[in-house]
Amino acid sequence: MKKSTAAVRNYYVLPCCLLLLNLVNSLVGYKSELIDEPFLRTLAVIFLVLFGSSLVAFVFAPAIGLAVNSLLRGGRRNGGQLGEVIALLVLGAGVFWCYYQLCNYGPSALLLADWRNPAHR
Repeated sequence: MKKSTAAVRNYYVLPCCLLLLNLVNSLVGYKSELIDEPFLRTLAVIFLVLFGSSLVAFVFAPAIGLAVNSLLRGGRRNGGQLGEVIALLVLGAGVFWCYYQLCNYGPSALLLADWRNPAHR
């Protein structure tokens, strides 16, 4: 692995994945409100957090890594170092937008209308 690729993975892809994991956990907490029984709600949250963690670790992290490396290659080819910076800013803006929606409008803003809890439609 090249030094620059490792730096991008350590300092950009990993934090993006951790932020996405936090978004998944927020959505799990939101959707768990539909379960009235405390014991079942706890089991569901544990199961969904484990599933979400696995999904982020084994699907999103490699996909984001490939996307970032592809963006960097394309940015480097088309715009040089400025192209690389713009590509990373686009990914950062996407993660920022998700967090903006979560913090200002709640988890339901990240879901399709059909997937929202009934009280928030």
